[in-house]
Amino acid sequence: MQDTIDNYDVIILGGGAAGLMCAATAAARGRRVLVLEKANKVGKKILMSGGGRCNFTNYTVEPENYISNNPHFCKSALSRYTQWDFIALVERYGIAYEERKHGQLFCLDSAKEILAMLLSECKEAGVEIKTRCSISAIKALNVETAAATKGKGLNYQLDIDGQSDSLYCQSLVVASGALSIPTLGGSGIGYDIARQFGLPVTACRAGLVPFMFSDFMKPICERLSGLALEVSVSCRGQAFTENLLFTHRGLSGPVVLQISNYWHPGDAININLLPELNAQQWLLAAKQQQGKSRLNTLLNKHLAKALVNELQALWWPQLAASPLAEFSDKHLQTIGQQLNNWCLKPSASEGYRTAEVTLGGVDTQSISSKTMEVKQQAGLYFVGEVLDVSGHLGGFNFQWAWSSGYSAGQFV
Repeated sequence: MQDTIDNYDVIILGGGAAGLMCAATAAARGRRVLVLEKANKVGKKILMSGGGRCNFTNYTVEPENYISNNPHFCKSALSRYTQWDFIALVERYGIAYEERKHGQLFCLDSAKEILAMLLSECKEAGVEIKTRCSISAIKALNVETAAATKGKGLNYQLDIDGQSDSLYCQSLVVASGALSIPTLGGSGIGYDIARQFGLPVTACRAGLVPFMFSDFMKPICERLSGLALEVSVSCRGQAFTENLLFTHRGLSGPVVLQISNYWHPGDAININLLPELNAQQWLLAAKQQQGKSRLNTLLNKHLAKALVNELQALWWPQLAASPLAEFSDKHLQTIGQQLNNWCLKPSASEGYRTAEVTLGGVDTQSISSKTMEVKQQAGLYFVGEVLDVSGHLGGFNFQWAWSSGYSAGQFV
C-alpha cells in the first residue's frame, strides 16, 4: 500500500473488455488497481455486441484469425489465456450460452451477464472504478520526482480534467480501445499516449465494416434493402462464405464485414452468388435440357426474385422474355461467369461510425508479446484493440481482449 490515497500500483485507462480483464487479474494478485473510464459507464461495447448477446469467444481460436503487421505477436497471449479459460469463467458464473455458425459463442440471454461477471470479478478483487474521467496529462517520473511523491517505485503521474490532485502509479495500462464506434467511447487517445512515449503507430483504418456505393449499385442496393443471401466474397487473395445483406447504403452482413478487413479504398470485391454451382456449366446444361424455360425462372430457384430481376436488367435485358434456347452459348457463359464472379467496386466503407474494430494501431514491435509492456518504457503497457492486432468476426476480438488483458494483469 502506498503512502497516500492517490497512489496506486496499477492504473488502467479504459473500462472495456481488455481493461476490466486486466484489472481483475492484477487485483487478484494483490495489486491496488484503479480503472479510469471517460464514459458514464464501463463496458458499453460489451453490452451492444452480438446484437446484445455478446459473441464473447469462439471454439476455434488460431493466430490465423488475426491481422497484424507482426502476425506472431498474438500467439503468446492467446496461449497464456485461451478461449477455454474464458469459457470456464463463464460457466463458473452459470451464464447460459449457445454455439452458432463457425464456432461462435453467444450468451443465450444478455450481454449484461458478461459485463456483470467482469464487474463481479473486479469487485471481489478490490478494483476501484471511476467513470467520467478524462486524462489531461501523463508524465513519466524520474527517480527524483518519484521520491518526492513519497511513493516507492512510482513511474507515472496522471492529471484528470477538473481535479486538482494528481494520481500516481507504478504500472500504467492503456486499454483505451481505438477509433471504432465513437458513440460507444472509441477514440485515438491510446495512439496519442503511444506517440508521447516515442512508439510508432501503424496506419489505421476501419475494419469489420459495411461497404457503400456511389455508382449504379447504389439504387440497386436501396431497392434490395433487407435482402440476405449466402455468398462467397473475395478480395486480395482472401475469401469468406457467409450471409450478405443489402442495405439502403450498400452491402453489409457477416461476409462483407469479414472481407472489409482486407479491402483497401479503390479495390474491387468479387461476389460468387452461387458458390455451390459452376454457373457456366449449369446454364449450358439447362439450355439443352430446359430450353423453353426463361433464365429468370431458372435462377429464381436459387436466388430471390427481386435480385434476379435486378441482374436481368443488368446482364440480359434484351432477352428478358426469351427462352434459354435463344441465348447464345457465349452469352450464357458470360452470365455464368458473372454469377460466380460479380465484380463490384465499393466507393467507401461506412468508416469508424459503424466499424466493429480498428485495423492497425500501436506497433507491436515495441511491445513484449509475453507481458504487453513497452520494451523501452518500464511500467507502461498496452492491451486490446489499441494494439495492431485485429480479429476476424466471430468472437476473436473479445478473445484478444481477454488474452491480452490477462497477460498484462499477470505482470503489472
